[in-house]
Formats: sequence, C-alpha cells, structure tokens
Amino acid sequence: MKSYLIGLLAAAAVALADVELPAGIPRSLFEFRDKHPYKVRRSCERKTFRIRASANDTDDVADEFLQGLRLANHGGTLYLPKDKTFMIGKPLDLTFLDDIHIRLDGEIKFTNDTPYWQANAFRHPFQNSIMFWKWGGSNIKIFGEGILNGNGQRWWNEFSGLEILDPTNAYLRPILFYAENATGLDIEGIHFKDSPCWTTFFVTSKHISLKDVACTAESKTAALPKNTDFFDSLNVEHVSVERAWVNIGDDCFSPKSNATDVYVNTMYCNGTHGQSMGSIGQYAGEKSFIRDVHIENVWMLNGQHGARLKSWAGLNVGYGFIDNVTFKNFWNANNEYSAFLDSCYFNINETTCSRYPSQVNITNVLFENFSGYTSGKYGRAVARLTCSPNAVCENIQFKNFTVTSPCGGAPVVICDGIHEDIGIPCVKATSPEAVAALKATCTTAQAALPSATPW
Repeated sequence: MKSYLIGLLAAAAVALADVELPAGIPRSLFEFRDKHPYKVRRSCERKTFRIRASANDTDDVADEFLQGLRLANHGGTLYLPKDKTFMIGKPLDLTFLDDIHIRLDGEIKFTNDTPYWQANAFRHPFQNSIMFWKWGGSNIKIFGEGILNGNGQRWWNEFSGLEILDPTNAYLRPILFYAENATGLDIEGIHFKDSPCWTTFFVTSKHISLKDVACTAESKTAALPKNTDFFDSLNVEHVSVERAWVNIGDDCFSPKSNATDVYVNTMYCNGTHGQSMGSIGQYAGEKSFIRDVHIENVWMLNGQHGARLKSWAGLNVGYGFIDNVTFKNFWNANNEYSAFLDSCYFNINETTCSRYPSQVNITNVLFENFSGYTSGKYGRAVARLTCSPNAVCENIQFKNFTVTSPCGGAPVVICDGIHEDIGIPCVKATSPEAVAALKATCTTAQAALPSATPW
C-alpha cells in the first residue's frame, strides 16, 4: 500500500502539459482562472472592519482576527487586503457567526509549530481528526482572491512514512478549514493551499456553497502531501460546488457519511484518488448513507480513479447505502479505473473481505458520457464494479461510455456480484476476457506541469 501511495501521490505534484486535453481545457491554475474568471462583487451597504497584518511569520494576529470577526458580526464585513499576511498561531472557536462577510484578498497563514498544534488543536472523533479552528453559525460568506495557507510542508515531512488510517498512528495533522453546525456557508474565489491533512471538513451543516475555488498541495521535499482531500463531510445536506481546480494528494471530492442533495459542476482534478462517494460504513453498528448526488463536467487526470464508490468491509464495520448518484460528462486521462465500485475498503485482502463483506447497498447509480483513457495499470480493464455478497446492487447503469486503454485492443469492464444488465458488456473477473485484459498491462506518459508550477 505504501509503495502504491508513493507512486500515486507523486502525481499530485504534476499536471497537464503533456496530456492531450480537449481544446479549451485549462492546464494550470492560471489557465483555470483565465477560463473561469472570478470577480469580487462589492457591497457598499455593509460596514467594513480591518485588522493589523502580521509583521512576520511568528507575529500571531489570532486575537485581532477574532476581535475583527466579533466587530463585523451581524451585518458587517471583515476585510483582509491584498499583499498582507495574517498569521494564526492559536485555535479559534468561530461558531458564533451570524450574517457576516469575510473578504480575503491577502493571505491567512497558520504557524507550523507542530507540537503546539497537536497539543492544543480542536478534535473530532471521526477518523481522529484535529482542526486549527472551528467555523459555524449562519449566513457566512468568505470571498475574495486571497489564500488560505495551511503551511503544510513541515507536517508532511514529519508524517512521511505514516498512514492516516493506521490505528496506531499518533501523529495527527490539522484540517485547514473546518465548519460545524453551519447554515448558509458560501466560499467564493479562495485558494486553499498546502493543508497539513484534509483541506475542508463540513460537519452537521447545510446549504454549503463553494464557487470558483482552487485547492493545491505541493511538496518541496520528497515527503508527499498525503490525505489532503479537497472536500470531506459528515452529516450534511444541500451542498454545491461549482468551478474548482484541485491539485492535491487524495480524494478530489469525498462526501462521507450521511450526505444528501449534493451537486458538483465543473471540476478539474489532478493527481487525486477520484470523485469518491465515501468511504462509508467504517464504524461498527453505525448506519451511514449518501443519496441524491449529481456530479457533472469533470476532468480527472493522473490519479487513482475517476468516479469511485467505496464502502468498508472487514470485522467490526458499519452498514448503510449509497443511492441515486449520477456521474456525468467525465473526461479521464491516465487514471487506473475510470469507474470503480470498491466494496473491500480499506486495504484488506480478499480473504478478509470475503469473510466479512461490506453491508453497504449500492442502488441507482449512473455513469454517463465517460471518455478519455486509463493509465494501463490494469491493462485493457477500464472500469471495475465489485458488489458485496452481503449488499444489494441494483440499477447501476453506463451510458455513452467510450473510455479506452493505452495498451491497445478492446477495453473491458469487469463486474462481480452485479446480476443486472448495466447497459454495456461486462464480464466477471475470473472470465477469460477479464484475465487476459488484466494481464495486458502497459504504461503511458505521466502528465507534467510546467516548471515551476504557476502557484
């Protein structure tokens, strides 16, 4: 698993110069901003407040930031201007917010005192998470052309060689942006940069909107920016993401347990694990679900998978369902599988998965208008669906699926535990067609960003 992650995460620091992209598709963050320009909409009706900027990277203005938010709360705007840096060096509880705008044209940056943050950060029990700060309340808008910087390099260096889901792991890394019990949270234009761990995590919140945002995590050392998911959630509803550029080292988009009414339109993902539903079903005795999701107009490049559904198997796991999910208009380049249903998550062997199969049902899933090509890691196999024997998998459909393999020959889709027609030919993993396809491995050129990268 570690060697796999090293190879996979190396792709997070590369992108698109050598890929045959369709005309008009951006190859860099600069080109993304040029194609999808973001302009700040000013309001003269709100009172504006400012705070002093940091003099250097050790000048903590957390207290001033908190006071600025208190002053701007209930109808005002806190303005953080361009070419100014605002260092945050202590945890902040910001769950009191109501009708507030934060215009970020400068940079908010967290200190990298790893022992301090590990001792003092906020905590959440889900996957043993820690957070720099907690946002919450109602009618919160964060917008502008600025940067939210997690200062992740030291964290990545010190975490190198470890695994986030290893139950013995004691090296915890903070989430860059965490919100809980938020209603009406809008984020526009912001560049999320170098998170130590997950980039965003939304918990028990609704009416969440992200528009015209960028998310990058690039290491300057051999240590890789692991687990830097762009989007994670727990117990959310009414989520919208429109126009996002993502170049990180894990899931591009990953709602986890209990997500309802999720919409994504126009996302560019490089070096990621995919557009992932889940994982869900991790915790023993807990029911979890994802339902009513529509994801369209996505470019998946140099990653693990394109569209992905993942559920936990093994001893002491939970149960639940994924229902009514549409993946539409996906262009793939150099991904392992363009569509992947994984019912043996996380990192368990076939024997254990067979003995303790997943209990997550998968129903009403559509893969529509998929094109491009895979990496050749699995030969001519371009998609794979594996349904658990302890789960129901019904109405899984493919329409206009034209993904090819760089290995040549006819592409093959593999299905196990799927007993209905999926709209295209599909064979079992043990069939002669699948065995031959999986053996016909090859490699294709790794896409590479211009050097130096534009961010």
